[in-house]
Amino acid sequence: MSLLFTDFASWQAHCAATGEPLYQPVLAYEIEQKGASEEAIWPTLQRAYDVMRDAVHEGQTGNMTSRSGMINNGAKKIAASPVTVLSPEFKSLIVSALGAKEVNSCMGRVVAAPTAGASGILPGVLTTIQKLHGLDDRKILEGLLVAAGIALIIEQNASLAGAVGGCQAETGSAAAMGAGAIVYCLGGSVEETFAAVAITIQCMLGLVCDPVAGLVEVPCVVRNASAAAIAFSSAQIAIAGVDPVIPVDQCVAALGEVGQSMETRYKETALGGLANTRRGREIEKMVLVQDVNILPDE
Repeated sequence: MSLLFTDFASWQAHCAATGEPLYQPVLAYEIEQKGASEEAIWPTLQRAYDVMRDAVHEGQTGNMTSRSGMINNGAKKIAASPVTVLSPEFKSLIVSALGAKEVNSCMGRVVAAPTAGASGILPGVLTTIQKLHGLDDRKILEGLLVAAGIALIIEQNASLAGAVGGCQAETGSAAAMGAGAIVYCLGGSVEETFAAVAITIQCMLGLVCDPVAGLVEVPCVVRNASAAAIAFSSAQIAIAGVDPVIPVDQCVAALGEVGQSMETRYKETALGGLANTRRGREIEKMVLVQDVNILPDE
């Protein structure tokens, strides 16, 4: 498979030389990889975004109770809470991101963006920014392409997998994708878009992957909500012109370096962190017993 760009600097240089918007070379990449026309790519993107929106809706209206019992309609409870900590819009963001990830934990239909474990972040971010700013679907789909380009470069130089780089690689990358998409959709410059990516990585750096009982439920669901919030804070900082100081490509390199040095028990193995707490081990035993009990007799 041919590569889009090896780094963000090359992507930025390409757009500066051609005058193309950020999404355009990613669209060309999609056309090349799929051997399809541009007219065929946009409906595919629309279907992906429709699934994201459906997950946000299902997370707030369906029965989001996982087989383990660890996930139990959290998005609904937040939406119905009489206490609004910051603002209705912030509350809606948390509900949307958390709810979409609950759909994944309850075996519903989601878009891996970039992974199923981080599947609540982009849906929460994109649906929220669309609602707040009255953006049309076309602009959101362009933002999806920008987010995809961000993920491709992170994957080449670090990782998108919790089993390789910890949760910083999954929810961290998804938050970086979301932050970049926000800035792009709101008319930010290329520099500001990539600054949002850099700031997000700086905020998420070092986060371990420690799923309780080996299930992508706790703390994964709540991390999707918090990562969506970080995406918005990073976008706000970047679009104001604040310098991230460390260039985005060097931030990605740091993400890869930290992931490589992280101990195996913090990489989706359920051997460390929250998975290794006393309560985590108790839940693990209960889940394992349930799994044994539901196996058919031979």
